[in-house]
Amino acid sequence: MSKVVLGMTMSLDGFINDRYGSVDRLFSDLVLGDVQHESIQNNAIMQDALQNTGEVVMGKNTFLMGGDPDYYADGYEFQVPIFVLTSHPPVKKPKENENLTFTFVTEGIEAAIALAKPAAGGRDVVVLGGASTANQALHSGLVDEIQVDIMPVLLGGGMRFFEKFDSDVIELQKIEIVETPIRTTLKFRVVKRNHVP
Repeated sequence: MSKVVLGMTMSLDGFINDRYGSVDRLFSDLVLGDVQHESIQNNAIMQDALQNTGEVVMGKNTFLMGGDPDYYADGYEFQVPIFVLTSHPPVKKPKENENLTFTFVTEGIEAAIALAKPAAGGRDVVVLGGASTANQALHSGLVDEIQVDIMPVLLGGGMRFFEKFDSDVIELQKIEIVETPIRTTLKFRVVKRNHVP
């Protein structure tokens, strides 16, 4: 059965980008890969995610972050169907291939997950995006697991992961902590969700 996994990378002081909106320092290991550093693309956590991900639900800002949307078909790690949350779908659909396709969803996170889950074929639906996408996913009650990657940097400002989280109470159960040469991955199961008046 498909799980919905919310993924996020943040700094040690809790920011998901710096005060200028850049995420460069949070993904310094995306391009490293020498004797002293293991590239995130080659570590066990990423390989596990690549194998177990059936669909990706992505916020619009995350989708646009790479610049040219045609890049995804040839260069994106997750070669699976991608569901993009947006108010205004692009006029021209980005390049696709036999594994990676795009669906632009205007009806919100619940609709995107409802479309993605049956299509995932029992594999995970991974939700990626900024704080707004993460909070919408959590408030929907559809998230089964949260994976937070902590990078050993202090950004001192920017957007926080849970910056605008309201009065919903979400209880978490620790599943696993994995350390790689650069980042530390924390995995939690969402076990309870209540609304506090």
